[in-house]
Amino acid sequence: MNPKSFNLPSPEERHRLLRSPVDGKGLKLLVEAGLAWLMTNQQHVNSLNVFPVPDGDTGTNMVLTMQAAVDETENKLTRNVGQMMHNFAQGALMGARGNSGVILSQIWRGFSRGLDNLPTMDTAQFANAMVEARNTAYKGVVRPVEGTILTVMKDMTSAAEHASTANKTLAEALAEVVKAGDESVARTPDLLPILRQAGVVDSGGKGLFYIFEGMLRLIQGQALDVSNAVIKPLSELDLSHTMEQVEEGQDYEVVIDFEPNAGFSLEDYYAGLEGLGTSIQVGEGDGIYRMHIHTELEKRYEPVAYTETLGVVKKIMMENLQEQMDARSQAAESLNLNPVNPNEVAVVAVSPGKGLSQIFASLGANAIVAGGQTMNPSVRDIVAAFRDLPTDKVIILPNNKNVFLAAQNAVKVSPKHVRVIPSRNAPQGFAAMLRLVPDASLDENEAAMIEAIEEVHTGEITVSTRSVEIDGVDVEKGEVIALFDGKLVASARTMDEALQKLFTAADLARFERITFFYGEEMQAAQVNKVADSVRAQFPMHEIEVHSGGQPHYNYIIAFE
Repeated sequence: MNPKSFNLPSPEERHRLLRSPVDGKGLKLLVEAGLAWLMTNQQHVNSLNVFPVPDGDTGTNMVLTMQAAVDETENKLTRNVGQMMHNFAQGALMGARGNSGVILSQIWRGFSRGLDNLPTMDTAQFANAMVEARNTAYKGVVRPVEGTILTVMKDMTSAAEHASTANKTLAEALAEVVKAGDESVARTPDLLPILRQAGVVDSGGKGLFYIFEGMLRLIQGQALDVSNAVIKPLSELDLSHTMEQVEEGQDYEVVIDFEPNAGFSLEDYYAGLEGLGTSIQVGEGDGIYRMHIHTELEKRYEPVAYTETLGVVKKIMMENLQEQMDARSQAAESLNLNPVNPNEVAVVAVSPGKGLSQIFASLGANAIVAGGQTMNPSVRDIVAAFRDLPTDKVIILPNNKNVFLAAQNAVKVSPKHVRVIPSRNAPQGFAAMLRLVPDASLDENEAAMIEAIEEVHTGEITVSTRSVEIDGVDVEKGEVIALFDGKLVASARTMDEALQKLFTAADLARFERITFFYGEEMQAAQVNKVADSVRAQFPMHEIEVHSGGQPHYNYIIAFE
């Protein structure tokens, strides 16, 4: 689904479907409208990341979670509003990705409880469902933080309760909920200092607001798609195409650099591209435009021909997305995963790179789930990894803070005995694997692994995705930045300078072993030069270098 494919009903049809009380078919229309409007504003939500690092984008995770919810209702046209909401909630639970997606799935789970077995929904039942949604979301987070999506949900719930007490219609209640959500999002920087430092509002709260605003726009007959004609600098144009599967109409990725003719209209250009493919983005810099689009096999040359009518094409890049996915699948299949016997403890590791996956396999992992920064796996992906293993004792290593909640929800939906180790990165995951004793108990392995990850410190080197000042560090977009144990510690013009600042912040003298895991864009010779420099400074240290193959992060460095 994309916003353009959502057909806004006629006023008469809209009135019929959404008259109060709303039945299951009307509820389905509301949720689909919420998804369409969220998709329209997906990149805006993504842009609200606090830290200037490539991350599991909130907007994308929420869209994928909502899409899973909507997919669950395909061909299920029940008129019962409680059953329809149950279907939505189940789809969202299994498709939840990232912390924001998991919390969103808990909101729909609670909403479903509030409508359980009800044939229709009026204002009072909507308010009750909102209360259940708020309570379930808060219970689903061990340490709820105000100034996040939870606060926005709480404030919108209060508005729904007020509207119910005042005997407002469902449409009027939804309008009050949206207004309260908008105001609540604006207040999030007052409640969460890190948002105020970064100069942004909470991304999850903003995404939730867009979902409910989409429902209101449907009722009011407003469009759920807006012009994509927003010029971005080329440096901001996201040309990554990491995805779980190649969707229909995305056989090829085409990127074109061109110099437009006089009188070039961006709006008209977008309009012409919309019939040729999906995932359309356009950036501009120094008089050169860059266009990115995913097309069907038969249409892969059409964007080029069309662009040539509007300017001078300077460069064309074209990649077969299906081949990339096939290569990724073959790489996963080539891993020599450790077999597990009944009654032994199995380990599932989430890994962001081929080299890191091979290390996990060599340490005895029984299943690998591809995922990490910018590619958070769903609850369904994690469950599928261990569902068929011949043991009911499983340990999950999420190896990313934005995968942790999805792993915890995998525990809830599996009949097996599953534990989640709070590993925040691959080096911590490796340390945990070294403590694995398959024939020991789950409790013993869990305790040993938690102890192991607390002994590992981690550095990361990547490129800033935005300009910001956090924790006293001024960052310009495009600079190389260093993080130590997840905290931003330095920004620099060059990678060598960023590494030196990281080493200073980490205080290398207090460690005995330093292990470099270099990313897919790095050359081994370049990394070995850095390692040799560290060896010269600290001849008594044990220095190791491994190809991690992770995207976006030039280095992940373990300090032990």
